Amino acid sequence: MEEIEKNKTTTTFEYKYPLSKCLRHFSSPIVTIIPISTYNCVRMKEHIAIYAGSFDPITSGHLDVVARARGMFDRIIVGIGHNPDKVSLFPFDERVEIATALIDELVAKNTNLAPVSVEQYGGLTVDFAKNSGGSALLRGIRNVTDLAVETQLAITNRQVADMETVFIVTGEAYAFTSSSLIRQIAALGGNVERLDSIIPQLVISRIKKLQEDPTSSLHSLGRDAHME
Repeated sequence: MEEIEKNKTTTTFEYKYPLSKCLRHFSSPIVTIIPISTYNCVRMKEHIAIYAGSFDPITSGHLDVVARARGMFDRIIVGIGHNPDKVSLFPFDERVEIATALIDELVAKNTNLAPVSVEQYGGLTVDFAKNSGGSALLRGIRNVTDLAVETQLAITNRQVADMETVFIVTGEAYAFTSSSLIRQIAALGGNVERLDSIIPQLVISRIKKLQEDPTSSLHSLGRDAHME
């Protein structure tokens, strides 16, 4: 074995061996081995999913989507969007607080899967996703109505921002879970304890406090769909 070259990036060795009968018509063969080193390896990009929304309130269906996605990505960012012109159930800071507590609880149940963080943002979701290093937007699909709307939005995001979208079908138990419906029930004084199968207990307790507060903005959200 003869070492013929050595530098920072590679070390090349030539292995010479006698001619065999089957190789008698060829010149002395040479096998060149270039070892893999830290200098010539390219690190693969981290796959980050951006799960964005208002999460007003965050539901068990939202958490189900995050739980399913943790086995598909290296990291997940739950982005809570801020729209000052929209009347919300919970103040923006409280939505971030609630989501952070519930996500931390979810991650603690299985630390072997992808980590999840909660961040707040304003402006366009695709801009937030790109600035966060996102590989794809994550969207939950409950039914065919969701699929039609989300497909159109996904195509638009791909055309204008080169951002792909990954759809995850929610569990059957959350197929009809709707944050807007939960807000209406809460605003009209409905018993939110009966919604414990689709919203976490932390959210239920916070809604009950709003219902007991006559000055809460919750009461301005009341709208019975059967009356329209």
